Amino acid sequence: MDDLDANWPKIPMIDINFQRGVASRPPIAILGVPIDNVTTAEAVLAIEQMVASRRPHYLVTANVDFLVQSQSDLELRHILADAHLVLCDGTPVMWASRLLGNRLPERVAGADLVPALLRIAADKKQRVFFLGATPESAEKAVFRLERELPSLVIAGHYSPPFSALQDMDHEEIKRRIREAQPDFLFVAFGCPKAEKWIAMHYRELGVPVVAGVGATIDFLAGRVKRAPRWMQRAGMEWLFRLIQEPGRLWRRYARDFWVFGWRILAQWALLPHGSVAGLGDSMAYAGGHCILDLSDTAKLNSTGVGLLLVLQKKLREAGRELILASPSRGVQRALAVMNLERDFIVAPDLAAARRLLEPSVPAFPKELALS
Repeated sequence: MDDLDANWPKIPMIDINFQRGVASRPPIAILGVPIDNVTTAEAVLAIEQMVASRRPHYLVTANVDFLVQSQSDLELRHILADAHLVLCDGTPVMWASRLLGNRLPERVAGADLVPALLRIAADKKQRVFFLGATPESAEKAVFRLERELPSLVIAGHYSPPFSALQDMDHEEIKRRIREAQPDFLFVAFGCPKAEKWIAMHYRELGVPVVAGVGATIDFLAGRVKRAPRWMQRAGMEWLFRLIQEPGRLWRRYARDFWVFGWRILAQWALLPHGSVAGLGDSMAYAGGHCILDLSDTAKLNSTGVGLLLVLQKKLREAGRELILASPSRGVQRALAVMNLERDFIVAPDLAAARRLLEPSVPAFPKELALS
């Protein structure tokens, strides 16, 4: 293992490659989930790069319900944080970003993104597979797409019998997908079932882009109508959906707006605002792991937390870890506000961080995280 040099290189945190060269704007953490700061056009470009790489990726379209569920479902929150692309699929999420000082440029709705990707797939003869929804919706969606986009290659669709995640016939589902060899896999199991299924299997499927798409297959089938454009622009699409399905949605919406509202107010009240991260710029590497010196960082805002989450994700993709050294009370407060106290490896000072990298230390024990 390489020794840590006393004169650490200065590495500007703002230069982290957020979206593989697509966008240079820093992300923002909302309720502990890092939302990528991209437009719809930039998201499409990033996804095209994923397809071209031929490596497996998954993306999520995070709306208020996703963020609220992630507050009580730790597994879901980690799945959202580890996604290769996290898109703002909710006008309230975009409004929250403005309140917190790092404005997301626009809503990137899955119901708009999927049709755009299907048109690109049709032009490039890329293969598409639909998984989930009811058999009637899937067949109707395929029928309409074959009529509207005759050059689209629909490699297959499958609606497995409804069951709990642990009771599904995963091997049969994976067999069908592998045989179809799609470039895009769109999963309509609902959140969090779709996201958890994707996280379990996306690596072994070999599909370049996998995404949970909610009700998008029903939209494509024409079985569920989208709100008029003026309601979408005004952030009232939720009201249109509620009018369509009041019995199913009113409890969820009531819970979501209550939890999201007061947690966003807490994040706004307790953290500084702005798109400047406020992070220290000293990082050291040893054995491929990274120590980030936060001794000069008095406070941390929502953008700074977003940067930490992105840096941690990129290191973990490479099998490495991030250690936060000398976090101030302000940094600890920022992590606590977003329920991230135990999501980072924390050392009280640089000497302790170095000791964590010694061969005699078996791993990075989670009990060293903030409590």
